[in-house]
Amino acid sequence: MRDLAAGMRYLGRGQRWVFGHGRWFGFGLLPALVTLVLYAAALTALAYFADDVAAWATPFADDWDELWRDSLRGLFAVLLWLGGLLISVLTFTAVTLVLGDPFYEKLSEQVEESEGGAPATPDRPLWQEVWISMRDSLYVLWRMLIFTVPLFFLGFLPVVGQTVIPAIGFAVSGFFLTVELVSVAMQRRGIPVRERLRILRTRRGLALGFGVPLVLAFLVPLVAVVLMPGAVAGAALLVRDLMGGDEQQPDRDGRDGDDALRPGGAPHFGPGIGAPKGSAPSEPWGHGTGPR
Repeated sequence: MRDLAAGMRYLGRGQRWVFGHGRWFGFGLLPALVTLVLYAAALTALAYFADDVAAWATPFADDWDELWRDSLRGLFAVLLWLGGLLISVLTFTAVTLVLGDPFYEKLSEQVEESEGGAPATPDRPLWQEVWISMRDSLYVLWRMLIFTVPLFFLGFLPVVGQTVIPAIGFAVSGFFLTVELVSVAMQRRGIPVRERLRILRTRRGLALGFGVPLVLAFLVPLVAVVLMPGAVAGAALLVRDLMGGDEQQPDRDGRDGDDALRPGGAPHFGPGIGAPKGSAPSEPWGHGTGPR
């Protein structure tokens, strides 16, 4: 529960940071506005064609009684659109981060500089940064679909499909949304996407506390645009504390200058979330750390 509350606090801290730095708030709005227009058009098209897709997907119901056939196809169309909406909540962040990579990299770096300094940014051309961001986002999306596709079909179950399954879906989306948002600060530290997933799996409460409120808020039109800059800022603050601030700066061969990479390639955490400065470093990844 402490991790869950800590995740929500980081989300709030990020929003306070951008609203206290108006120029950076406006700077971070631009990519989200562009992505919002694209997604609004896609969801409108899905709503328009949902009935046709439902009829195409359920040919076995053509000879059913009209009431049962229309009920089944109506439920299918609603679940299809809700599934599209749920996926769009996660992919909105991924697409926005890809389109706005230069914007959010600068915003995240500025947040860390205001907290005492950011790790050195890898010297890579813009096209390579965008490619890495796109590749990592596709990997996260694939991992997310492993969970959301079965959940979509489980949504057809009576009662459970309308209560328990949506709650699990929001939790899954919140976790992967956090993975996407921390990617900006973790990529700057040279942490590959699989290691990001491993880190957050050891701190699921932290990831859910940060991501689930965003998933719920993103369901409200325009809220995603307003909260996106603060979400990036909050993720930078979360990663900074989780990884021990700017103490670990990867050198060119991908290893940390102060030997933070242990044998086997697993970096260790810096001072844990909420730990006082100067406290001893916590355990290596995969062994658990901090409050649960």
